[in-house]
Amino acid sequence: MVSFNILITVAVIYTMLLFGVAFYADQRAQRGPSRWLRSPWTYTLSLSVYCTAWTFYGAVGNAARSGLEYLTIYLGPTLVFLAWWWLLRKLVRIGKAERITSIADMISSRYGKSPTIAVIVTVLAIAGTTPYIALQLQSVTLSVAVFTEFPTGGGGGSDLNATAFWLSAGLALFTIFFGTRNLDANERHHGVVTAIALEAIVKLVALLAVGIFVVWGVSGGVSETLRAIDASPVADWQPSPSRWTSMIFLSAAAVICLPRMFQVLVVENADERHLRTAVWAFPTYILAMSLFVLPIAVVGLAVMPEGSNPDLFVLTLPLELGQEGLALLAFLGGFSSATSMVIVASIALATMVSNHIVVPIWLNTRPAGASMSGDMRQVVLLSRRLSIIAVLGLGYVYYRTTGGSAALSAIGLVSFAGVAQVVPALIGGLFWRGATRKGAIAGLLVGFGLWIYTLFMPAIGAFPSSMLLHGLFGADMLRPQALMGFTDMDPLVHSILWSISLNTLAFIIVSLVSFPTPMERLQGAAFVNVFERGDGAVSPIGGQAEAEDLLVMSQRLLGAREAQTLFQREATRQGKAGYLPDPTPDFITLLERELAGSVGGATAHAMIAQINGQTSITVRDLLAVADESAQMLEYSSQLEAQSRELEQTARKLREANTKLTALSVQKDAFLSQVSHELRTPMTSIRSFSEFLMEGGMDEKAQARSAGIIHEESIRLTRLLDDLLDLSVLENGQVVLNVQTARLSDLLDRAVSSAGVGSPKPDGLEVIRSAEDEGVLLKTDTDRLTQVFINLISNAQKYCVTDTPRLRIVVTRSQDSVDIDFIDNGLGISPKDATVVFEKFVRLTDQASAGSAGLGLAISREIMLRLGGSLDYVPGQGGAAFRVQLPLVWVERLG
Repeated sequence: MVSFNILITVAVIYTMLLFGVAFYADQRAQRGPSRWLRSPWTYTLSLSVYCTAWTFYGAVGNAARSGLEYLTIYLGPTLVFLAWWWLLRKLVRIGKAERITSIADMISSRYGKSPTIAVIVTVLAIAGTTPYIALQLQSVTLSVAVFTEFPTGGGGGSDLNATAFWLSAGLALFTIFFGTRNLDANERHHGVVTAIALEAIVKLVALLAVGIFVVWGVSGGVSETLRAIDASPVADWQPSPSRWTSMIFLSAAAVICLPRMFQVLVVENADERHLRTAVWAFPTYILAMSLFVLPIAVVGLAVMPEGSNPDLFVLTLPLELGQEGLALLAFLGGFSSATSMVIVASIALATMVSNHIVVPIWLNTRPAGASMSGDMRQVVLLSRRLSIIAVLGLGYVYYRTTGGSAALSAIGLVSFAGVAQVVPALIGGLFWRGATRKGAIAGLLVGFGLWIYTLFMPAIGAFPSSMLLHGLFGADMLRPQALMGFTDMDPLVHSILWSISLNTLAFIIVSLVSFPTPMERLQGAAFVNVFERGDGAVSPIGGQAEAEDLLVMSQRLLGAREAQTLFQREATRQGKAGYLPDPTPDFITLLERELAGSVGGATAHAMIAQINGQTSITVRDLLAVADESAQMLEYSSQLEAQSRELEQTARKLREANTKLTALSVQKDAFLSQVSHELRTPMTSIRSFSEFLMEGGMDEKAQARSAGIIHEESIRLTRLLDDLLDLSVLENGQVVLNVQTARLSDLLDRAVSSAGVGSPKPDGLEVIRSAEDEGVLLKTDTDRLTQVFINLISNAQKYCVTDTPRLRIVVTRSQDSVDIDFIDNGLGISPKDATVVFEKFVRLTDQASAGSAGLGLAISREIMLRLGGSLDYVPGQGGAAFRVQLPLVWVERLG
């Protein structure tokens, strides 16, 4: 017999291997795309999370008790993948278009992004999955008991409970570490998916190895095995058509509705084309998993002592025949089956609980609203991690409460029946535009309630026997397992008949008598016609959203750099590079979709609506969905696109006119300023030269006059140099003198040349970080220093505050290095920000700043010649300018 220490050592080593594989996959994904991480085979193997410990162990037990009935668990998903692959393709397409994060997010998004539906589906998923998690814990503890000869009750109970506890803790640690490292749904859980793909191979190899040993090592070949099957009591099994049909339906529904299956099938899908491989490779995989189930069951019944648990034949049969190594491999297969299911189910449920329960409640407790709610990113991550712990904790508590009872061994089908209650709302919403939110809620509540009453509560022994015999309140027609007098019916079939039938009926009737809201109509069109309408995303139009508020909220949820990149990209698309974009309907749609990848569609919609100041839909939205035909939808879409183009063109013309008017005024002011700047030094030079020519002055007066002539000459030369510099740069005649220098040295030169950092009480304080400035630049160092001097001098001139400060922040991304110059002054108004880089522009009194307003124009031209850019960055508190150099010019020291 394998000792407990050896068993634990093997399990720990295997777990460390999974950690290593997951960690390497995450690190590899961060370095860029990888063929094997995005391979259709990795995706297909991750779908094996369908085959849990209940399938690995329980299929053999089911075959020993009920003959070929175990095949229904494999036939359901096979039919879905082979015959209904178009349904899977539609789910994946919608998932990508709407940035779906879970099955609850999918259904709530379809019905107007309803938070109520999201909560109902989340609660249903928890109720249906928690017992199933407990089942995985029991399977592992019982397999440990087989090896260590623990009794399944009595004194060994504490040992088994400890095993279940530490297993739950380890799975929680793994899931938190690799399942909550990011929020964006587009960033797949590469580590988790890769580890599950490895576990898929392990459990398949383990089950095939046991099967091959049984057929050729014990029975003596295929023909002898077939004879043994014919002579076995299993051959006498008579199928029940109703139960057979019900179980095929449940397994088909489970493959798309179970939270863990939806997670790997839709959320973790990296490429829709991977389905082409999965539609035949996944049925092949489950065929291989089911290939030796019946031979193992038959040989187990013949070889094992009477009364042996058939659920454990995969383990006990090799041990009985002295094959401890094979039994250890089978243990790892069962361990892989259990852990993969628990990991993915925990991620899926934690995402649903966080997005649809925790975050909405937390937002509602914040009086300042979504835009001022603190660091949302950390709140979401913390809620997901705590949700993972809570989900696994519930599974462990359920395991301890049931104590490994017979009810727990049958909970797999009970869980399948629970999650199947979302089928009418899901399938109906994908193909029927008339389905409404009220209909979906009615169907879900009716089906959920009947499943609880007719199957779940009786299965766990929650009802007293008197209620099972005489019904609720003594009403015979309300007996949980014989509603309306339907007696002599299998409890599972009875529950499915009533719950699914009345669920569907309520969904259809309420949908027909209720009228969908405009948002439901829009989402219905997007889902039903997803292949004709592209991404189909829809968001509320209109409202009073400000770009600054949207940026603040996005930064707190997506992260500062990611949010700023999104806003800069949209501003460039709108023709407003360097500034905040207009909150157009298209941009609101795009932003809501990005946020949905982190917190789900319903929560993202609520956050946008809160900032937008409304949740209503305009008349245009109603007209967009008034016509049900695809031809009119397409025509309406074309009209809307033309209208948006005309609106955008008109806006650009207005902006251009405003800009030209401002430039005209600035140009006149510039010409006046240049005339003044030229006349003043020339007048001084002429006047004091005449004084010197007249003679009769003492040495002190002569020196003073000569000094004034010298200073005015320098002033005149500086103005002419600026004009010549700008002309040379604009004509492309500049010759770059490329050198290598440290960024810190260039900033030192600029600070010194600008004359800041002096001990004067009102002097400009420069704040820098020496660690971040350790960058080696290969560029025209003199020109770049000139840009730095201009920016520092501007801060010195225009930062109006009692304690002026300038922060110089250096950051490095994958393709560039950014140097931000951020002061604590009043900043630049949106109106002035549109012309700040134009020639002739000065935003303060012309006489007070001491320049002609060419500094920023020259600096931007310099950065263009250096292959970089100079932009104004809004929303930083004061005036902020970003100098960006491409990575091709940059090297890291050391």
